[in-house]
Amino acid sequence: MAAAFRKAAKSRQREHRERSQPGFRKHLGLLEKKKDYKLRADDYRKKQEYLRALRKKALEKNPDEFYYKMTRVKLQDGVHVIKETKEEVTPEQLKLMKTQDVKYIEMKRVAEAKKIERLKSELHLLDFQGKQQNKHVFFFDTKKEVEQFDIATHLRTAPELVDRVFNRPTIETLQKEKVKGVTQQTRLKRIAKERQKQYNCLTQRIEREKKLFVIAQKIQTRKDLLTRKLRHGEHKQLA
Repeated sequence: MAAAFRKAAKSRQREHRERSQPGFRKHLGLLEKKKDYKLRADDYRKKQEYLRALRKKALEKNPDEFYYKMTRVKLQDGVHVIKETKEEVTPEQLKLMKTQDVKYIEMKRVAEAKKIERLKSELHLLDFQGKQQNKHVFFFDTKKEVEQFDIATHLRTAPELVDRVFNRPTIETLQKEKVKGVTQQTRLKRIAKERQKQYNCLTQRIEREKKLFVIAQKIQTRKDLLTRKLRHGEHKQLA
């Protein structure tokens, strides 16, 4: 009961507010509170400790000490920056690098050529599948029978299933069961779509193989020029 009374009494108390900067000190800015002073004091103390540690390190430094990193670092605008060292490549090493580049590009070009040949063979198979391979020949005795001939009526099937070379049910079968399998038109569309996809892939690989051939030729030309320069330099040394 007493605790509840104290809580109720506190809720009716006047809100405590810290005083602001007096009017005659407004030009000095906001009045610093204790939390602001604590942050400022901690920051100042940290900086003083850091400076003290640096002074101690400078006093205890050995003037004769040497680190190998000193040879790779230079002082720029008061900051130590690592020097950028240029790798020295001899003409023999450069020639070897060019040879390896040519071999690698030639290997990639040969791989592309093999993939192109495989794609061409697959496209031949697709073209072969897309064509009507078999023919059904009907024989008649008179010209009148030829003019009146209707293939759907003769085969006793629906006109939509005439182009099918297999699984061609009769009208009696269709009245009893549903058509199984895909129609010829759907199959031809699927083959045409697959063929177009393969042709696009083939075109891209042919262009890639041409670019690799050009790059290999350029690198080989540079390698030959470098070889001539090396030989010319050897002849000068011998003379």
